[in-house]
Amino acid sequence: MELSNKISSVLVFLVALSLLHSIHAQDAIKDFLNGHNFARKAVGNKPLEWDPVLEQYAKDYAAKHKDCQLTHTGGPYGENLAMSPIEMYGLDAVSMWVGEKKYYSYEARNCVGGGECGHYLQVIWNTSTHLGCAKMKCDTGGTWIGCNYNPPPKGDLPY
Repeated sequence: MELSNKISSVLVFLVALSLLHSIHAQDAIKDFLNGHNFARKAVGNKPLEWDPVLEQYAKDYAAKHKDCQLTHTGGPYGENLAMSPIEMYGLDAVSMWVGEKKYYSYEARNCVGGGECGHYLQVIWNTSTHLGCAKMKCDTGGTWIGCNYNPPPKGDLPY
């Protein structure tokens, strides 16, 4: 009996550990990349590659803004920002940005229906090749996520 209890305890521990890993995996580099690249592939664009310099840029900016305001850096890179008053994962932010696709008209080449689509366009922008993102906990307890893109969008079409 004791052996079966030990085995059951080990199995419960392993299941809990795998669940914990899957929750935190939503903030992994591969999750940011996969979320972006899935949307890019849907419009025929090349996948983004991770750039540690862009990641550090996002981390440095986040460290200066613990109030979690959605104020853009005005820096040399393309940028998407997201904030939530509760826990948010990197994959959540990317999904939110990609969710703006419904407001983009490929025919009109513009946002339609009164919705925002600029974050979506940044995700799929065809000349961007590199990505770096950061996540931080706000002083208020919420979550702030920023992603930077290089090269930034210019006047060309996003697809």
